[in-house]
Amino acid sequence: MGAMVNLVKLCVGTDSPADLEDWQAMRRDSNRAAGLDDRPRHVTRMWPRRSDELLNGGSLYWVFKGVILARQAILDLQKQTGDDGVDRCAIILDSTLHRTAPAPRRPFQGWRYLRPEDAPPDLGTTAESELPPELVAELSALGVI
Repeated sequence: MGAMVNLVKLCVGTDSPADLEDWQAMRRDSNRAAGLDDRPRHVTRMWPRRSDELLNGGSLYWVFKGVILARQAILDLQKQTGDDGVDRCAIILDSTLHRTAPAPRRPFQGWRYLRPEDAPPDLGTTAESELPPELVAELSALGVI
């Protein structure tokens, strides 16, 4: 089996993993009602050059307000043509959003690759996963969590 790599992406338009879950549930219900694929997806302009490594067990790590707080397994990459006729990459995600240990990230555009050894571990179900992102970031910076 080959190498594996993850992606890191800013989660623009949501403030927390719970907000992202709500938004994805709304899209899932809408797509299901329309008879479309109801799996969560993130559409990006560029096709990842390391697609084979992403599809070998990689995840998309979501950054909320400067801190990685969650991830979703990447299931597939599909070509998606926009209303403007431009082909894009739809990153098809698993519906389960896993909370992760907080990992601060500086602002960036687009997405970045993340090596498995640099990825924050999953938290599981803990009280930390329900704290506001700002508080998680501050506690993480202080080394408390």
